[in-house]
Amino acid sequence: MSGPDIITLGCRLNIAESEAIREMAGGQDDLIVVNSCAVTAEAVRQTRQAIRRARRDRPDARIMVTGCAAQTEPDTFAAMPEVDAVIGNREKMAAATYQPPFGALPEVRVADIMAVRDTAPHMASAFADHARAFLEVQNGCDHRCTFCIIPYGRGNSRSVPAGAVVKKAKELVAAGYREIVLTGVDVTSYGPDLPGSPSLGLLVERILTGVPDLPRLRLSSIDSVEIDDRLFDLIAHEPRMMPHLHLSLQAGDDMILKRMKRRHSRTDAVRIVDRLLAARPDISIGADIIAGFPTEDEAMFENSLALVSDCRIVHGHIFPYSPRTGTPAARMPQVDRATIKARAARLRAACEARRADWLASLVGTRQSVLVERSGLSGHAENFAPVRFATPQTPSAILHATITGLENGALIAQEAQ
Repeated sequence: MSGPDIITLGCRLNIAESEAIREMAGGQDDLIVVNSCAVTAEAVRQTRQAIRRARRDRPDARIMVTGCAAQTEPDTFAAMPEVDAVIGNREKMAAATYQPPFGALPEVRVADIMAVRDTAPHMASAFADHARAFLEVQNGCDHRCTFCIIPYGRGNSRSVPAGAVVKKAKELVAAGYREIVLTGVDVTSYGPDLPGSPSLGLLVERILTGVPDLPRLRLSSIDSVEIDDRLFDLIAHEPRMMPHLHLSLQAGDDMILKRMKRRHSRTDAVRIVDRLLAARPDISIGADIIAGFPTEDEAMFENSLALVSDCRIVHGHIFPYSPRTGTPAARMPQVDRATIKARAARLRAACEARRADWLASLVGTRQSVLVERSGLSGHAENFAPVRFATPQTPSAILHATITGLENGALIAQEAQ
């Protein structure tokens, strides 16, 4: 083994930061870093499970736990006998964290994340398992949705200056990456903390202008209510912007959205999707939806279930609600776990059915596909998964004829 073993849970921002950690940790062959997620109780459980598995597999390695779960629950992980160090979200982006000599065990370094005002002095530049690169442009969140613990793991919103983003994007393209995914905790809140208060749309314009050799630019999860006219026009009309949006919708019932302290209504969500599809019909829509939020009755749930159809969701990410200690929603009247589980299953089934129909509609079309490092698979511009019958050039962008559908992936028999 060469270098540290990085175990990543959670979001694309964590993926980007894990690659930065891999670079900073250098040749620490005896180190395991678990980059955790705290978005749900299940994510925290999976983090603990990953730590125990890592200790069984490598009993002599040093295990550091970092990420949002470590930031919000440091005592939980410090109490685990498998853990050697608990590192906060700010501390994890310092190269010195991963270099010996190490402190006493277990070592806990978790600062007050709410005191952080600057962006981390890093941006990941290596992505061993992907043909696309994830580029952090924003961190933290100023909103306080009643179900969400993440602001307490990431701190307040702060943005990376556009010049630094463009510089890193140029480096990634020079290194051979053909697609860049802009990531953050609340990406559409980019800019108000920077001089001149630039918007995400302005940042996207700067990247497309400043990095003309970048063929594909994609956005990670965004808040639909923050899509302003500039960003909308870029998504709708700029061919280098990928026709794929993942929206943070969370629910399809107005009362539940209000109790979540979301800033959009059901009508707002449907309207923005209708506008986007009218302007660019090939856009595919993904969304986060929470099943079984406190006080959700059957009629409220049916409104969320109908949102799958009304917003044409083909990339569904369904979260069974779980109370996070310290959040307002944890103090609200709870839905019983069996009902939550059943509602999540119905939402997933609805998303899977719509996705299957969408994928089937793409058979017989030609798609521009970015080939993954294996040479055997890739993703179309709309993020549909594609498999090739014969190996292709890794990281190439190919125009592929879609001839079939198998196990949830499009099959491309020929490409050029």
